[in-house]
Amino acid sequence: MNDRLKVAIIGSGNIGTDLMMKVMRLSRTLEMGAFAGIDPESDGLKRAERMGVPITVGGVDGLVSMSGFKDIGIVFDATSAGAHARHNAVLQSHGKRVIDLTPAAIGPYTIPPVNGYANLDAPNVNMVTCGGQATIPIVAAINHITPVHYGEIVASIASKSAGPGTRANIDEFTETTSQAIVDVGGARRGKAIIVLNPAEPPLIMRDTIYCLTDDADQAAIAASVDAMVAEVQSYVPGYRLKQAVQFERIGNNAPLRIPEMDEVFIGLKVTVFIEVEGAAHYLPAYAGNLDIMTSAALRTAESVALCMRDRIPA
Repeated sequence: MNDRLKVAIIGSGNIGTDLMMKVMRLSRTLEMGAFAGIDPESDGLKRAERMGVPITVGGVDGLVSMSGFKDIGIVFDATSAGAHARHNAVLQSHGKRVIDLTPAAIGPYTIPPVNGYANLDAPNVNMVTCGGQATIPIVAAINHITPVHYGEIVASIASKSAGPGTRANIDEFTETTSQAIVDVGGARRGKAIIVLNPAEPPLIMRDTIYCLTDDADQAAIAASVDAMVAEVQSYVPGYRLKQAVQFERIGNNAPLRIPEMDEVFIGLKVTVFIEVEGAAHYLPAYAGNLDIMTSAALRTAESVALCMRDRIPA
């Protein structure tokens, strides 16, 4: 008996196609029920059709019209923040659970190793951004040891791994990630920056996390970061520290001014460098930004599916 939950994906670009490949190759809990896009020439739709996945070029409306729509339990939206509001309204009217891979942030922010089990009952969960998935676990790990007064992240991704949806959502990326650094990471103030690196050959995703904290046990902070890295690696094998956690004491003799908070800081500056290599399920390994986003969405959907199954009467 096949007890896998059927899922659908809206968005046949890089993120949607990579997610489809992960569902089909990796999941023992989910199976592809439909793949929706709007460009009949997209590689994602053609690939899905070759692999026997039911497709539609009618977007969310085409998905709703498909004969198998009633059997879909979870729908992933891998389109854009602007389109997601309507998609979500349509899907909610049909009682579907929605996992949002855009920066629309209609539902609660969800980072699997930080608050992955907190939002399993929510009708819509938001996966923040690729930069958020890579860096917010580190902010949270530091905040477990000592309060983070200010957290700033810089996400550098290969230009080739940024599709039109990502490029159209740069402002939403910075706003959503900055807020999630606070809401999920636990920082008092957050700031996010994204860099699209045009280097050839393309560079693997790299992230820098700066946290300003109270003076604290440096060994405990490093151990907390190491433990969090290991947890993320359980679903993103290419996630790793580039070097040991860096510490700098900011003293009274040279206090640091935080313009975003209009405050002067004295304490500990913690710097963490992360590299994310993709699993190359669809795009090359340099697209770690794609891999961590789809891997986090897959992990979240599997948890939601198990929760739904456990609540269905035998």
